Amino acid sequence: MADLFSGTQKNESDPDSSTEPEARSTAPLAARMRPTCLDDYAGQRHILAPGMLLRRSIEADRIQSLIFYGPPGTGKTSLAQIIARQTSCHFERLSGVESNVADMRRVLSGAGNRLRNTGRTTILFIDEIHRFNKSQQDVLLPDVESGVIRLIGATTHNPFFFVNSPLVSRSQLFELKPLETQDLFELLKRAISAPRGLSHLKIKADDDALKHLATVADGDARKALNSLEIAALTTAYSADGSIHIGMTVAEECIQKKAIVYDGDGDAHFDTISAFIKSMRGSDPDATLYWLAKMIIAGEDPRYITRRIMVHAAEDVGLADPMALVLAVSAHQAAELIGWPEARIPIAEAAIYIATAWKSNSVIKAIDAALEDVKNGRTLAVPDHLKDAHYAGAKTLGHGQGYKYAHDHKDGVVAQDFLGATRRFYEPGDRGTEHKIRERLAYWREVIARQTT
Repeated sequence: MADLFSGTQKNESDPDSSTEPEARSTAPLAARMRPTCLDDYAGQRHILAPGMLLRRSIEADRIQSLIFYGPPGTGKTSLAQIIARQTSCHFERLSGVESNVADMRRVLSGAGNRLRNTGRTTILFIDEIHRFNKSQQDVLLPDVESGVIRLIGATTHNPFFFVNSPLVSRSQLFELKPLETQDLFELLKRAISAPRGLSHLKIKADDDALKHLATVADGDARKALNSLEIAALTTAYSADGSIHIGMTVAEECIQKKAIVYDGDGDAHFDTISAFIKSMRGSDPDATLYWLAKMIIAGEDPRYITRRIMVHAAEDVGLADPMALVLAVSAHQAAELIGWPEARIPIAEAAIYIATAWKSNSVIKAIDAALEDVKNGRTLAVPDHLKDAHYAGAKTLGHGQGYKYAHDHKDGVVAQDFLGATRRFYEPGDRGTEHKIRERLAYWREVIARQTT
């Protein structure tokens, strides 16, 4: 039987390594529809369009170690298998879930012997490489560095956080993005008509039903194909011997939309980042969308409200002091009532902050003061400001010459409170800070008149 991997030994762990009809008939549709060449590959044009670096490297068989990362169902494994078919290297595959150090050493030892005896390099594909711990990943490093193997790692997690830095620095990183709805729609139509897909079932699918599957799959090709297969296998034949897939069937088979959201990875941090930046950018509608995504994904309400409180102080500040008050109230309310009712006070606080006047003068002021204390000369407390509420304080001169502000007009008095000239807080012109700016200017005039 001809090997699908050109110039390689057949790898029995690969789901496409057999072309026997009975093997293909038992494989899920998503596995049967894996692309066999770049032209069949759906999406990822930002890295695989003609002329792009990765495509040129694959076509010229000049790839080095690679790490593919992105959400599930975006084609990481399929891309590795395409590379396997188009390379002259030997191909091996391991799984971060199932493989152990003994498996790794066996493959690496074989790769070293192969290179010495035949001159052939080995491509080692590791699916879910982030599941290997640091020690397991370290086992790979010498052979990656010496060129005994070319590593292709696939991960749903950001490799800068979950893959050892030495491996990352020796690899080219490519981010695979969720597939566009149109790409998934075309993939579903191809699966219906393809001999290795569902052509034997004589399916008649409405375009709106397929578009619904493509949309709700949320960029995940595997989810879209699995839903189509469920629809095809559970729908009764029509009188003409065909299977009709309409909108009702499509909605039943894909069920609830699964939000792409991991509690400690990119989707989590990217979503909260978008939420905060939408509030900062004064867009209440975008703010509500990202908030809704986190709610549906099951995010801890306290995590959301903590970020809202920080944002209220950092990006609204004294332009609207009520923003922090409302943020704290939303946090307390969320702790008291929990989901789903907590969505209301949290949304109220988020909308208020998104529509509030913005100012970052508070964080700039405290950071400037911190920088001065850390790197400048530490200032001594002036004697007239020191604690004078104990016996003997006056003997030391503490409190002598202190002026009580309430004894003076407008409650301000010309007095040195620092022992040096510093200006950290500069109020802006927006919202409440405009009044603060005017007040400070007036007080400075009063103080100037007192000193003349």
